[in-house]
Amino acid sequence: MARAKTVFTCNSCGYETPKWLGSCPSCQSWNTFEESLIQKESSQTHKAKLNSLSPVDKPLKLNEIQLDHSHRFNTNIPELDRVLGGGFMPGSFVLLGGDPGIGKSTLTLQIAGKNKNLSILYCSGEESAAQIAQRAKRLAINSDKLLVYTETDINLILDKATEIKPDLLIIDSIQTVFRTELSSMPGSIAQLRECSALLMRYSKQFKVTTLAVGHMNKDGEIAGPRVLEHMVDCVLMFEGEKNHAFRLLRSQKNRFGSTHEIGVFEMSESGLLDVLNPSQLFLPEYQREISGSAVVCSMEGSRPLLMEVQALVTESSFGTPQRMASGFDQKRLALLIAVLEKRAGYFIGTKDVFLNIAGGIKIQETSSDLGILCALASGLTDRVITEKTIILGEVGLGAEVRAIRGLEQRLQEAKKMGFTMAIVPKSNVFKMNISGLVVKEVETVSEALELVLY
Repeated sequence: MARAKTVFTCNSCGYETPKWLGSCPSCQSWNTFEESLIQKESSQTHKAKLNSLSPVDKPLKLNEIQLDHSHRFNTNIPELDRVLGGGFMPGSFVLLGGDPGIGKSTLTLQIAGKNKNLSILYCSGEESAAQIAQRAKRLAINSDKLLVYTETDINLILDKATEIKPDLLIIDSIQTVFRTELSSMPGSIAQLRECSALLMRYSKQFKVTTLAVGHMNKDGEIAGPRVLEHMVDCVLMFEGEKNHAFRLLRSQKNRFGSTHEIGVFEMSESGLLDVLNPSQLFLPEYQREISGSAVVCSMEGSRPLLMEVQALVTESSFGTPQRMASGFDQKRLALLIAVLEKRAGYFIGTKDVFLNIAGGIKIQETSSDLGILCALASGLTDRVITEKTIILGEVGLGAEVRAIRGLEQRLQEAKKMGFTMAIVPKSNVFKMNISGLVVKEVETVSEALELVLY
């Protein structure tokens, strides 16, 4: 008779131990161990499972391996296809994560609405069939090849998928499915690891693309063990603020494409809409006659995004000045303030600093450093930055302006949006002449401030 045992598993790395530990010996994380009950399999059950597996081929030489020339299939959602690298790859396992209410279920359901010829099996463990039909009606989705299956038993789901053989299998969500052979609750470490392994094996064996929706924990990561993200072929993160209509789809891992591309969506009553020109969307309310406002450009993959940086510098009402940033790393902000004080002579130590990236977007690269410093100096001196000017450049600790990548694409986007002057690093090798755009090269932060403040 098989006996169950209790183990403690680390949420971060999957390390197992028979007793609870405060710190994980493997990844050094604290308070990450969770108790789970594992049902040990008998020798007969283990032998039957091995016999059920497909026969393993013998090892092959590299030049003897037959290449699989499977063609991608598009989702007909341009922003999603951009992030995936051209569409779904047959037999791939994709994990989609995001905060509650961000639009994960809406995005997965819209895939069916955009592909009338694509056979899709939509397995939901969170909503009833009537609730899914109600959302589909609101999104104007009507497809005869979309099959809804409200089941959480992974064995029944795989049996039904093997019977139907869909082009795309959607699991909403991976935290709700479970395997009856395990006594632990759905969403536990053991269940997530086992169910994910079964889905991965099914995808590779039958060449069926699987899209699983994942929940987020309080730390902003996908709930479950880290091995879940290592196991899948692609990890997509859906980001955005609930009080903003914009949503960003980022690729954190992609075995079949780039990990730097992003997709931009706008949430509306009819669902998620593709934003093909995000720069125009993030700059409609740009106030050119207000101090503390500057325009920078961030490269997300091959796409340049123009966005407005807003800085407010005021006298502090408390003993300790406040440093608050929305959409930008707060530690990076403290570093830039120190450079502005030490190297450029703008003293902000006793003042409150509030920095905001308009539109709810987050800047994750350093090419906006110079623009943020100019916005801080403008907010401190109450001097307006020169009209129709875009500011580009990374700033070092010596206040030197360093080169950035993709300068030509950024300037082309600025010209298209109507900007007439650009402040760029002198160390960038740029010889192209863009008609209607005056390019000013600077070496230090002080040179840039003299050009943009009046």
